[in-house]
Amino acid sequence: MNKPSSLRILFAGTPEFAAVPLRAMLADGFTPIAALTQPDRRAGRGRELQASPVKQAAIAAGIPVHQPESLRDGDAAETLATLAPDLMIVVAYGQILPANLLEIPAQGCWNIHASLLPRWRGAAPIQRAIEAGDRETGVCIMQMDAGLDTGPVLHRARMPLDGTDTGGSLHDRLAQLGARSLLECLRRLAAEARLEAVPQARTGVSYARKLDKDEAQIDWSAPAELLERRVRAFNPWPVAWCTIGEERVRVWRAEHLRQTHDRPPGAVLASDGGIDVATGCSVLRLLELQPPGKRRMSAAEFLRARCLPENLSGRPGGAS
Repeated sequence: MNKPSSLRILFAGTPEFAAVPLRAMLADGFTPIAALTQPDRRAGRGRELQASPVKQAAIAAGIPVHQPESLRDGDAAETLATLAPDLMIVVAYGQILPANLLEIPAQGCWNIHASLLPRWRGAAPIQRAIEAGDRETGVCIMQMDAGLDTGPVLHRARMPLDGTDTGGSLHDRLAQLGARSLLECLRRLAAEARLEAVPQARTGVSYARKLDKDEAQIDWSAPAELLERRVRAFNPWPVAWCTIGEERVRVWRAEHLRQTHDRPPGAVLASDGGIDVATGCSVLRLLELQPPGKRRMSAAEFLRARCLPENLSGRPGGAS
């Protein structure tokens, strides 16, 4: 097998989660022959075109960048075939790779997936693990096949969860773990060591559906324990929210209080040290909030300029 400097690696990815292993590869001597990433998108208040984190990292390293609108047209397949890669590494690219592209690299395609497969196949494994209250997660280096995250696993790395991670903090921890795991596999491949692809178990399969803004609204009839996990899982996006009076308020931090009550869901119980709200089971204390057009603030600061309604189950504009 080739040495690190001569392995022809094609890297496909888009967000920061993919840029982290790309930068680790470069630092370790595995320089891709090209990078594949999504087209520039408009973002920010000025709605200006912005390059993806992977594109920025690739350009900084002098790596050619390809940004096809779709991988299903013949031009994309022809371009990739012309590059003649030994291996293609795919990390949160943003499109499903057609089966014909998976066959182009001599060593196939590897994917860094942020879960312990077969648990949490799909688009949002980081957030769904937090939401479900998992005690453990991790990353898998998977040999890609035509299914949705169904390929055999080349490497598996575990990480404990202690109930404090947000979607953002766990994202960052798993990005680093994924980078280290990828390097371990690449070094073994370059040294001609055998990489055994272990088929995924047929039991324990679950799917991490894509995050949706609508599910970020707090449903006070749900148990407080679940709502607290959702607040953490949806931080920094799409961010949990509720209505307080006429305002749609983001909730950045909350705490599950293990206490009983006889009030309807959404009822405000207290505001000492936070805003305590009755839920379908026990109490959720709101700790950090963000009113529309304002910065994030503590519950105490939020309350200094506002009077709380008796119940938070209404909608902006007075609808219930």
